[in-house]
Amino acid sequence: MSRTSVMPAPRWVGLAGPTASGKSALALELAAEWTAQGPQPVEIVSVDSALVYRGMDLGTAKPSPAERARVPHHLIDLIDPTRSYSAAQFVVDASRCIAEIAARGALPLLVGGTMLYFKALIEGLDTIPAADPALRAALDAEAVTRGWPALHAELARVDPTTAARLAPHDAQRIQRALEVWRATGRPLSSYHRRGAAPAAATAALVALEPASRGWLHQRIAHRFATMLDAGLVDEVRRLRARGDLHAGLPSMRCVGYRQVWQALDEGLQGDALRERVFATGVAATRQLAKRQLTWLRGMPQRRVVACDAADVAVRLRDAVAAAAGA
Repeated sequence: MSRTSVMPAPRWVGLAGPTASGKSALALELAAEWTAQGPQPVEIVSVDSALVYRGMDLGTAKPSPAERARVPHHLIDLIDPTRSYSAAQFVVDASRCIAEIAARGALPLLVGGTMLYFKALIEGLDTIPAADPALRAALDAEAVTRGWPALHAELARVDPTTAARLAPHDAQRIQRALEVWRATGRPLSSYHRRGAAPAAATAALVALEPASRGWLHQRIAHRFATMLDAGLVDEVRRLRARGDLHAGLPSMRCVGYRQVWQALDEGLQGDALRERVFATGVAATRQLAKRQLTWLRGMPQRRVVACDAADVAVRLRDAVAAAAGA
């Protein structure tokens, strides 16, 4: 189909999937192919809460400069690791990118694994109360004495919908959900509402999901080992050496960074450090993937492509073409 015959809707296509499902590489190849050969130029918009941070490259599997030169990428390297980034800000930034890319006659392909961001863009968000430093400090103090699993159990009583999506040690998200509950008496999950996002009516979602969970676990282990070989520990050492970062920041709670930071705090070195980080990092990544798949199962509008299929690239190309109306 020629570029001039591409149907105008939907304005964007989302490609979601758990970590290590291969979505970034597949999206890059698809975007490069479509841009070079038709049916339409493609620009990639990151849907990843870790890729927004500058200076965090290895542990986030950030696209290389060469990859970003090959296909335009957006919403990467937005902020310093000292700052926070929210789903609400993502909706603002992504909506702007979608409009600008569509105005250039290209297809916005939103790629990532931060499912809350996809949900917020598709269904919309109510205005969520701003962070309350006093409440956060109180929750941090409680976590020291009670532990995050106990606070997760408390969250399950007041906001079971949100708690079901979170692991018992997901400190950042448990803290935020309890903060909202204690500040407003209203569960965080109640702030999600349908139909609010500007591009909701023109969205299509393709999901890469494994038929075999074992296949994904092997990919996770290989991917994390590759990050360690590439210098993840040294990257975290450089971040620590800045002096303005700490383990409680959202950036340093990202999977991989949190595990290296903890191991360095314990004074581990050499093989002992690598073995600890590999074991804890792989376990945390597997838990993250499990949560991501739970999110995806709650999105019935998605088109599922088996990421462990031998012909996954062909299946994905067909699914995106169908979603884009090409």
